[in-house]
Amino acid sequence: MDRIPAYGRCASQEIEYAGERLRRVLIVVVVLIGALGVVGAVALAASPQDPAVPQAAPAPAGPQVSYQPAASASSANPAQPVSVRAAGGTLDGVSLTGPDGDAVDGALSPDRTTWTSSGDLDFASTYTWHGRAVAPDGTATPVQGTVATLEPVHTVRGTLNIGDDRTVGIAAPIEIQFDRHVEDRAAIEKVLEVTTSKEVEGAWGWLHDENGGSRVHWRPKEYWPSGTKVTVDAPLKGVDYGGGSYGAEDLTTSFAIGRAQIVEADARSFRMIVIRDGKQIADYPASYGLADDPNRNTRSGIHVVTEKFTDKRMVSQQYGYDVVEKWAVRMSNNGEFIHANPVSAAAQGAANVTHGCVNLSVENAKAYYDSVLYGDPVEVTGTPVQLSARDGDLWDWTLSWEKWKGLSALS
Repeated sequence: MDRIPAYGRCASQEIEYAGERLRRVLIVVVVLIGALGVVGAVALAASPQDPAVPQAAPAPAGPQVSYQPAASASSANPAQPVSVRAAGGTLDGVSLTGPDGDAVDGALSPDRTTWTSSGDLDFASTYTWHGRAVAPDGTATPVQGTVATLEPVHTVRGTLNIGDDRTVGIAAPIEIQFDRHVEDRAAIEKVLEVTTSKEVEGAWGWLHDENGGSRVHWRPKEYWPSGTKVTVDAPLKGVDYGGGSYGAEDLTTSFAIGRAQIVEADARSFRMIVIRDGKQIADYPASYGLADDPNRNTRSGIHVVTEKFTDKRMVSQQYGYDVVEKWAVRMSNNGEFIHANPVSAAAQGAANVTHGCVNLSVENAKAYYDSVLYGDPVEVTGTPVQLSARDGDLWDWTLSWEKWKGLSALS
């Protein structure tokens, strides 16, 4: 029988011992894995994503509220409407109040999701939002914040020359006189609108500044058709005039064009003819300005009647007179009138001796005075000096239509 070496028995024992240790390690690993599995299962069971576990209810969200301009806006243009809108709900009790606590005029949209102002705001003022937006489930979002309007360097006022419900002559231009010079004339002209009951072609033109500020006129291409109804809409409040100046207020007027009365005043004839609606109604002996003195010539061109006086003081230091004349009708801002003058009675119908005015007898001057309207044209011809911009306010009709259109800031 073979003898087993001693070292062989020891090796077998080591192998058995190593196997025992391996089994013990495996048992520990299995136990640990099992434990971890239990923990993982517990963790998974506690996961908030598990629909079987009751969840905390999310906080209710109210409607989204947006503002135009944005809430707490500064330097808003007071001429632009302001509004608030609710997304996901409707508006309730919304108002916008000024510094004095008065509410600004405005209205809700039919679906009650938008409130928009309709009343004008003031410059350099702060307005406050009030109210709330309410969702169908009753949750609410407050309507809050402020709107501060811009503070101009200057506010510029304009004045229309023709008031509401007036009746004027067929040569009357529409004039807006501003109380300061304005730089951005195009911005102004873009918002001006003239509406007529009869088809009338016309255009705005900027004349040189007068009476402390800029001025713009609207003139028809031809004389107005008689009986035309005219409306002027000038939404100028908040318009940026340039240089920190803004329009102070909106302007509007509605008026009518009266009968078509034209004076034909040919200085060479020593007569003054009045035509109404195409028919001659008067032929008056007249005396015009002295022809051999350019300073005394009556200017040739289309004049426009602007005002009339029962008694008008007339003064000239150059020619040394200071008199009061009856039935004076101004036809130019350079001092030209149609008026009574008994002193020149012998020359009327025979010679031109005046200082530029048209002289009539007292009776004839009164008859013409009674017939005249603001805006009636007086067409003077037959003198060597032409009416021009140097002669004052209403020289609109001395320009051709093409030249007039060239005075537009948009041309």
